[in-house]
Amino acid sequence: MAAIITDQIRILSARNFLAGVTTTTNSYYSFMGLPNSSDIQSDWDNNPPSPIDSFNDENNFWETIIALKKISSGDVKLVVPKNTWNSGNTYDMYRHDYSVSNTAPVSGATSLYGASYFVLNSDYRVYICLQNGNTPETPNGSPSLDEPKFTDLEPRTAGSSGDGYIWKYLYTINPSDIVKFDSTNYIPVPDDWETSSTNSAVRDNAVDGSIKTVVVSNRGTSLGSAGVVYTKVPINGDGTGAECTVTINNDSQVDSVVVSNQGSGYTYANVDIVAGGIPTGTTRPVLEVMIPPQGGHGFNIFRELGTRNILLYSRFENDNQNPDFITGNQIARIGLIENPKAFGSVSGLTLDKASAVQALRLTGIGYSSATFEADSFITQNISTGTTAVGKVVNYDQATGVLKIWQDRSMSGFNTVGVAITNPEYGFVRNKFTASPGSGGSLRVYGGGVVEELTINDTFTGVSTVINNRTYYLGQSFVNGIASPEVEKDSGSIIYVDNRPSVTRSVNQKEDIKVILQF
Repeated sequence: MAAIITDQIRILSARNFLAGVTTTTNSYYSFMGLPNSSDIQSDWDNNPPSPIDSFNDENNFWETIIALKKISSGDVKLVVPKNTWNSGNTYDMYRHDYSVSNTAPVSGATSLYGASYFVLNSDYRVYICLQNGNTPETPNGSPSLDEPKFTDLEPRTAGSSGDGYIWKYLYTINPSDIVKFDSTNYIPVPDDWETSSTNSAVRDNAVDGSIKTVVVSNRGTSLGSAGVVYTKVPINGDGTGAECTVTINNDSQVDSVVVSNQGSGYTYANVDIVAGGIPTGTTRPVLEVMIPPQGGHGFNIFRELGTRNILLYSRFENDNQNPDFITGNQIARIGLIENPKAFGSVSGLTLDKASAVQALRLTGIGYSSATFEADSFITQNISTGTTAVGKVVNYDQATGVLKIWQDRSMSGFNTVGVAITNPEYGFVRNKFTASPGSGGSLRVYGGGVVEELTINDTFTGVSTVINNRTYYLGQSFVNGIASPEVEKDSGSIIYVDNRPSVTRSVNQKEDIKVILQF
């Protein structure tokens, strides 16, 4: 059976996803991870591999997550493709009938939402193009020369160049949304369009089925006397009241058609030249009536612009109060998680920022000058013949906090989960402990450090005072060891992006803008 999934279900899916993010029922987090990308693929930075969507790879993603940032209701927006107005560019015009057999002349799009029929001007105002200079002589339209700047409710030209463009103003992007949601390829759309007082004038001005534009596709020939203007020419269809003015040029052809009464209720229409008193001539003119979207232009911004995309914004910024975002090491993967749980709990994670790695509070002579090599191995003998092993994420000399992570390579498997013959530390991934057994100790080895550093099993808390200064540690320590703040393998990873690695510094900020396309 021939069938389609319409664009409207994609718009609905995007809006439903937005509603899910902005409720308290669900929680969404962005994450940073993969500090050792070069160990997985030597040319990762030049050729990051595409993520694989499988349960095995999802587990692998979790193993290398470093930290998470909560996405609030103010961090998500519906977005549409950005078409920035530039003088000399030709844009598609709005048409209700773009299809595989009637493609958009400029973009070649096979549907309205793929066409370049709306623009963003230099003042962050958004306009729909209702006429792009389309004539029988220029069926693909003409270059736009006058930037639309007006906020009039009714469509009009933007200047005096005579470029033939007619624009309809829709909305102005809120300044507070520009930093978060304006990106290279997308612009935000007001998600409160139906209720916002800011956009009520445009919304309330819309008339369902009102006719704004008639396109002259064929001028006809021998249409009576030259230079005659016919007024109140009826536009017939399933609506009522629409009329237009038809001007005949000196060659007895249609020169222009201007809608003089927009009417209402049209889903199909044609210009009745006979009823308007225009001679049919030798060749009848072809006048195409453009039908607006349901509710009229400006009524339903989501349907009119095709809001099938969601942008989620996160900022990874170092925070002295909650230092969960590592420095001195790399990140090469970002992503999104739905409904992760708090560590050791069945309850959802609620923290604004959360560490996904274990941390050790170290002590000993030289702890304040020790330098652990990023991604190097460290070990602890936890009992006779039993060793805990991890990799260095980063080390804070001021506090002695060493953040570590453990992936499947710590338990005798390679990065894809294949068992290694005679693994150095066996097939059990042992945790670091403040209570080693017989033959074990608190000492930590490796990482390129020569100092005799041990786990500070007398320290418990989330902050410490050193030289009369309070340092916040980001995680809660018990006997010198802090568990991750998120439960591994909880929730669903819904987006993954492998990227060239970035080494994070103390003063660094990353603005992450993830686009979900429905």
